[in-house]
Amino acid sequence: MTIFVQIASYRDPQLIPTIKDMLDNAKYPENLRLGICRQYHPDDKFDDLTEYENDERFRILNVLYSASTGVCWARNQVQQLYDGETYTLQIDSHMRFEKDWDETLINMLKGLQEDGYKKPLLTGYVSSYDPDNDPEGRVTEPWRMVFDRFTPEGVVFFLPEVIPGWKELTKPIRTRFYSAHFCFTLGEFSLEVQHDPEYYFHGEEISIAVRAFTHGYDLFHPHRIVLYHEYTRKGRTKQWDDDKTWYLKNNTSHSKNRKVLGIDGEKYEDDLKYGFGKERTIRDYEKYSGILFERRSVQQYTIDKKYPPNPYYYLSEGEWKETFLRVFKHCIDLPLNKLTEDDYDFMVVAFHNKQDETLHRQDMFESEIVSLRSDTSGFGKIWREFNTNEKPAYWVVWPHSKSKGWCDRLVGDL
Repeated sequence: MTIFVQIASYRDPQLIPTIKDMLDNAKYPENLRLGICRQYHPDDKFDDLTEYENDERFRILNVLYSASTGVCWARNQVQQLYDGETYTLQIDSHMRFEKDWDETLINMLKGLQEDGYKKPLLTGYVSSYDPDNDPEGRVTEPWRMVFDRFTPEGVVFFLPEVIPGWKELTKPIRTRFYSAHFCFTLGEFSLEVQHDPEYYFHGEEISIAVRAFTHGYDLFHPHRIVLYHEYTRKGRTKQWDDDKTWYLKNNTSHSKNRKVLGIDGEKYEDDLKYGFGKERTIRDYEKYSGILFERRSVQQYTIDKKYPPNPYYYLSEGEWKETFLRVFKHCIDLPLNKLTEDDYDFMVVAFHNKQDETLHRQDMFESEIVSLRSDTSGFGKIWREFNTNEKPAYWVVWPHSKSKGWCDRLVGDL
C-alpha cells in the first residue's frame, strides 16, 4: 500500500528537515512516493534536494521562484505527479511527524471505511510545533476546525481549537472543513479534486471542502495527534514577499471563489475545469455544514460548534433559509497618520449599507483608542463582529477630540 505525499515548498528552510522527519518516523518508508514542487531561489542553499535525485521514491519539480504563481498553482503541479498510489497525503513543507504516522493514518481510514464511509478524508489544522524548540515546543492536544467568519471578500475563515473530550475518543470526528496543510485520503483524490491553479491562497480551503464533499468524500479530523505544523513561518520568505503583483492574483482568486460558490448570488458562467462532483450538490454541503454561501450566513448550530451534519427537518427551503444568521466580522485597518490629535475621547465606529443606513455601531472610548494608537505597524486595527442580513457597503470611523470637537470623518469601502 503506497502513499503519494504531496509537498509544495516555497524557499523553505524546513523542507529538508520535514522530509527527513517524515522518513525517519514512517513505519514503511519504502512505500512512500514523494511529489515535491520546490520553488527555489538560486541564492538559497537550505532546500537543495540533490541527495534525493536518484531516490526512486522522489518526483521533484524544481521551479525558479519567479515562475511561481502561488501555492494553489504549486499544489496543482504536484498533483500531476500522481501515479496510482493507494493513498495520498498532502502537507506543507514545515511539518513534524509522530512515530509510525503512516500506519496510524491508514488504520484510521480503514476503520472509517468499515463504518460505512466509502471515501473518508482526514484533514484539519493539526497541532503546532516550534522548529526552534522541538520537540519541547509541540502542542500535545489534537485540534479541530470551527467556523470563524466570512471575510469581506467572501471567504469562510476557520479557527483551531482543542477537540473537546479527545482523550475519551476512539475514532476520528466529523468536520465541515478542509485544511490544505494536512489531507490524507484515497489516492484517486489527487485526480478527482485537484487544486485550481487560478486560486491564489484564501478561498482554497473552503472551495476544496465543498468540492470534496460533492465528489462523495466525508470529512473527518483525527482524534489523535499524528503530525504537527508550524504556523508562523517567522522570518521566512513567502511567495507574496517576492511577487510584486501578488494582489492581482489574489483579487482574481477572490472573484472566482465568489462565483464558484455563489457567494452574494454571484455566478460562474463558464464550464468549471476544477468543479464539483455528481454524488452531492453544493446545497447538500450547505445543509450538512450549516453555511449558506449566497447570504454569507451560518446556522446557530454551527456557531455553537456542534458536530455535523446539521439537523434538517424543515418543510420548505424558505423555512430552512430563515434559520441562518449572517455573521459579519471585519478588521478595519485604520491609517494612524490620519489621527492627528492627542486628546480623542471617543470615536464613532459604524458600518453602513449602500443606502447610507447604519447596520451596526459600536463606538470606541479612551482605553481602546490608546491601544489602537500603540500599534507600531502604522495601522490601528479595529475589530467588529455583528449579525446582519445585509452586506455592509462601507465603514465609518469618526473621531471626537476634547479640544476640537468632531474631526475628519474616515471612510473605507468594503
